[in-house]
Amino acid sequence: MYLVQNFHDLFSWSALGSLLLLSVLEIVLGIDNIIFISIVAGKLPKNKQKKTRTTGLLLALLMRIIMLFAITTLAQMKSTLFSISDFDVTARDLILFGGGIFLLIKTSLEILDKIKSGGEEEAPEPSVTQNVLRAAVLQIVLIDIVFSFDSILTAVGLVTNLLIMILAVIVGMLIMIEFSGTVSDFINKNPTIKMLALAFLLMIGVLLISSAFHHEIPKGYIYLAMGFSLFVETLNIQVKKRRKH
Repeated sequence: MYLVQNFHDLFSWSALGSLLLLSVLEIVLGIDNIIFISIVAGKLPKNKQKKTRTTGLLLALLMRIIMLFAITTLAQMKSTLFSISDFDVTARDLILFGGGIFLLIKTSLEILDKIKSGGEEEAPEPSVTQNVLRAAVLQIVLIDIVFSFDSILTAVGLVTNLLIMILAVIVGMLIMIEFSGTVSDFINKNPTIKMLALAFLLMIGVLLISSAFHHEIPKGYIYLAMGFSLFVETLNIQVKKRRKH
């Protein structure tokens, strides 16, 4: 009965406005996810990258929908699990902290690898085992859960219609699947852009850990800084291309 009512409520201007708002939110907050996916998939053979990205994102979509159906559980994740002195620790804090640490370690290792190789890109192995592919898909799914956690909680706070939330998540994910290949190719073809992307992920890792300790840093500042850096680096790439000609 609840879902039937949600379906009837879809056909209104307010519902369409909410759908548009949440879809844009999913797309904007998915930028860091696409960058991480580009880094992970870039280590695989070219013919395996698209399938790995798509599989990982579809599984991530399934997890997001399951999270939306578990709305009550999500709300409880902001409840205190235990306290350390005057600091209350929640399940949300633990998830964000774990995701932040994972990002910092993974990204730091990638940066160290780039420094050791002098920025030279190593060609991926022509063949990889199923375990390697599964590990890449698992990383995509797990980090998507961390990245989408706050956007799901925001959606729950903004809209009460479950179907609108699910449709917004589907729209956002389909757009990510569509453009992840283009973004991935661009990042992996330009070493300096790739280093910028890694620096961005480092900042996101710090942001997640900061949020776990209840110190919220507006993501807009990070997006603005990285957007400006990307703009400058794009100009540098164009200058280098003109010099070659």
